[in-house]
Amino acid sequence: MKEAADRKYIVRNRKARHDYEIKETYEAGIALVGSEVKALREGKVNIADAYAAVEAGEVILKNLHISPFKMARDNHDPTRPRRLLLHKREIRRMRAATEQKGFTLIPLGIYFRKNLAKVELAVAVGRKKYDKRQAIAAAEAGRRIKQALRKDL
Repeated sequence: MKEAADRKYIVRNRKARHDYEIKETYEAGIALVGSEVKALREGKVNIADAYAAVEAGEVILKNLHISPFKMARDNHDPTRPRRLLLHKREIRRMRAATEQKGFTLIPLGIYFRKNLAKVELAVAVGRKKYDKRQAIAAAEAGRRIKQALRKDL
């Protein structure tokens, strides 16, 4: 998925790219109540423990913590399951991917796009400890190469 200029990220799951190998990404809308949208605009959200699951033909985002909005009359439950808005073919692809052993759905970030709350969702495989070390070493080698190229110019 290409990075668009019209995205205003609220929160990113930085550890996700370290702990998981990303296979495929999707953009999904989130079904929210009013006080949740206000809290998102304030940036009061924790995405670290969140994950998604395909249940009864719908994708549900679980363990996403959106703090209550202090000015609201009727506040929401901070960790309630939230429905993600996707096309049926995307849901079918996600279900097929997550039925394979080791694959899971994780949110990479939440952002506003044209004043609509969106989540960047990834089909991912968990990395082992040695895989994480290899990924860090490869990224560091890439940085060194870029630095050396910059010095030569």
